[in-house]
Amino acid sequence: MSLREYRGKRRFDVTPEPAGRRAPRAGPAGPLRYAVQKHQARQLHYDLRLEWNGVLLSWAVPKGPSLDPSVKRLAMRVEDHPIDYADFEGVIPEGEYGAGTVIVWDRGTWIPEDEDVDAALRRGELKFTLNGTKLKGSWVLVRTRSGYPASSRREAWLLIKHRDAHAADGEITASMPRSVISDGTLAEIAQAEGGTVKKAAPGDPSVRGRRPPPAVSGARSR
Repeated sequence: MSLREYRGKRRFDVTPEPAGRRAPRAGPAGPLRYAVQKHQARQLHYDLRLEWNGVLLSWAVPKGPSLDPSVKRLAMRVEDHPIDYADFEGVIPEGEYGAGTVIVWDRGTWIPEDEDVDAALRRGELKFTLNGTKLKGSWVLVRTRSGYPASSRREAWLLIKHRDAHAADGEITASMPRSVISDGTLAEIAQAEGGTVKKAAPGDPSVRGRRPPPAVSGARSR
């Protein structure tokens, strides 16, 4: 696993994203971090990130996760990100890779159901349990042989919720749109950080309701 592709796409004297200069650790030690970041760039999408071997394995999920086991959400594998990216929230400047506003939509810890995560990834089926603020229970990522966008060389996967006590109908991305760190919406973060509110606002549904519960214990802050 390497952060070479991640670093090669970014100018860290311009973007506030973490450079991730620390060397990846050899294996898991303690709870493994998990995050979903909501990112209004050219198009709105959600980035699923799972800590493994000192980096964050990452998938871009255009429509975001669903709690409905009958719904299969496309998840495009993207470059590994540094561990401290799980706490990144702010504005990537215009002209930079991924320009737009990012919030930490969910975070917590995860437990792989396969002892050998690398083998599961090669096999194309990774089962895991999430213990997040918003997302919990059993999930699976399944690589698909079809559905690759013609313009992309990325692997296409499907993110699916397993049937358990945490499965539900409805769209959690619409009912719980705010950041679990700041309680802000995309537009509010853009305004606070000098971004373009007009660009960020379409990623916010009609915002109602209360602040989500505090992040689960075991999720490390930096």
